[in-house]
Amino acid sequence: MDYLISGKQSTKVATSNGIDGLFTNDQYGNLTPAVAEDWSVSQDGLTYTYKIRKGVKWFTSDGEEYAEVTANDFVTGLKHAADNKSAALYLAQNSVKGLADYLSGTNTDFSAVGIKAVDDYTLQYTLNQPEPYWNSKLSYGIFWPLNAEFEKSKGKDFGKATDPTSLLYNGPFLLKGLTAKSSIEFAKNDQYWDKDNVHIDTVTLSYYDGSDQESLERNFTNGAYSYARLFPTSSNYSKVAETYKDNIYYTPQGAGIAGLGVNIDRQSYKYTSKTTDEEKTSTKKALLNKDFRQALNFAFDRSSYSAQLNGKDGAALAVRNLFVKPDFVSAGDKTFGDLVTEKVVSYGDEWKDVNFADAQDGLYNADKAKAELAKAKKALEADGVKFPIHLDIPVDQTSKNYIARIQSFKQSVETALGTDNVVIDIQQITTDELQNATYYAASAAAEDWDLSGAVGWNPDYDDPSTYLDILKTTNSETTKSYMGYDNPSNPAVAQVGLNDYDKLVDDAASETTDLNKRYEKYAAAQAWLTDSSLFLPAMSSSGAAPIISRVVPFSASYTQSGDKGSDVYFKYLKLQANTVTAKEYKEAREKWLKEKAESNEKAQKELASHVK
Repeated sequence: MDYLISGKQSTKVATSNGIDGLFTNDQYGNLTPAVAEDWSVSQDGLTYTYKIRKGVKWFTSDGEEYAEVTANDFVTGLKHAADNKSAALYLAQNSVKGLADYLSGTNTDFSAVGIKAVDDYTLQYTLNQPEPYWNSKLSYGIFWPLNAEFEKSKGKDFGKATDPTSLLYNGPFLLKGLTAKSSIEFAKNDQYWDKDNVHIDTVTLSYYDGSDQESLERNFTNGAYSYARLFPTSSNYSKVAETYKDNIYYTPQGAGIAGLGVNIDRQSYKYTSKTTDEEKTSTKKALLNKDFRQALNFAFDRSSYSAQLNGKDGAALAVRNLFVKPDFVSAGDKTFGDLVTEKVVSYGDEWKDVNFADAQDGLYNADKAKAELAKAKKALEADGVKFPIHLDIPVDQTSKNYIARIQSFKQSVETALGTDNVVIDIQQITTDELQNATYYAASAAAEDWDLSGAVGWNPDYDDPSTYLDILKTTNSETTKSYMGYDNPSNPAVAQVGLNDYDKLVDDAASETTDLNKRYEKYAAAQAWLTDSSLFLPAMSSSGAAPIISRVVPFSASYTQSGDKGSDVYFKYLKLQANTVTAKEYKEAREKWLKEKAESNEKAQKELASHVK
């Protein structure tokens, strides 16, 4: 639960309501001051100064006042993150002046790093280069405050797993209980500085392992849940659809992405159907071949994959074709997806007619898949590779829906490419075994899979770099989980051309003044990633889902990035007595979209007033 060093969604769920940083997000996605009461940025875009709100207090999990939150708590927090090698350092190390030198040991004095408490109520960051999106980073956990006295008193037990007393809280809720694979319990912080915007007294999050899909609706119907996702493929859905015929609505896609990672250097084979070293070697060589990976990419029927979750009627709504959400940013009248479309065609004719927009399957094409396989097979057989290629995909044996999705992937790939060429071997293992072989694997050597569906990403801030930076060869925590390596010197890295990807991302990062040019350059990096097929995008990791709810529509915090999204942050959220109707939701969405456009426009104009 150390929010300063963990980059995992599980930590975010447990801590986001308890700790506020300088900013949160309002209901329209605008950054709104939290611990920061006001701020300014220098003309050159390098120095950000924040006025800390007086009277914001730290509390224990029992609600006892501990200390006031000061500017120095933010300095302590970043130092703690640096000293403990936070998984989220990629957000700060090349941004905050002097931090990279501190992390490398070139400088051992943290006071030389570009963060300082000018006084108790004034915090200042100095950056290496202008970052127009800098403030949007500050709602992420690594930039949150930490009380130095409390940190010292807890020692190694600070942020101890499942222990609410191991943290202090300055946010809208206090963490009251956390039981692994059971529940997380929050209570309203009655002494929170902005308690008037906290409308519910308690929140309980219940663990769901996917083994009983009907349990979500059942618990909603009996009043235990206020919000439930429905599964159109579940056995009782026709009855549910009749009961809630006027109440089921689909949410819009979130910015998060889920897909399949490709292991370019597998070393462990505990969970495998391979029986010979020749099969292992052949698979490794095949996955290092771009044409073979493209064959998998084009053979992947994403609509069918999504239908296992959303049913046929809602299948397309969740489909994603790019790692970066195509409408995440825009350059003039062109979306990010439009820019990628223009650039990716330079890699080959196979990309000429691909539509990368959300909510439709622009990649699935069996003819293209066969053509790419033919090219790959010719080269691979000349290199001694024996077909069929066996690809292991581990799945959680309790998650019926996830198993169904991977079975769908298996069916579409084997149908398009033929089982004489490719066989998908689904490895059904326990939840803990799956986590230890993928998401929580201790090292790249422990990543025990050929393809893994245990990969996904939620953007941290409002710039394409928040997606694309994580796949740079130097980001070992994520390259381990996505591609099975954690050393940029690994020979497989050069073999698949990832050094070229690094150059494209670095070139984009160097453009800090013209946002249109910056986005074009990041689109070039996304085009390379798309062509490489080292990650197979599948669907949005949130939203695009059929819902029944007693949550007032669009009352929650909204953001495309950071740690304060509506799925984990409950400030602002309101409940109503009756189940929301589909008509109510539609009307509320139309009203919200109009208000959001007006609010965003006003917020953009206000930004100029902060430049000093």
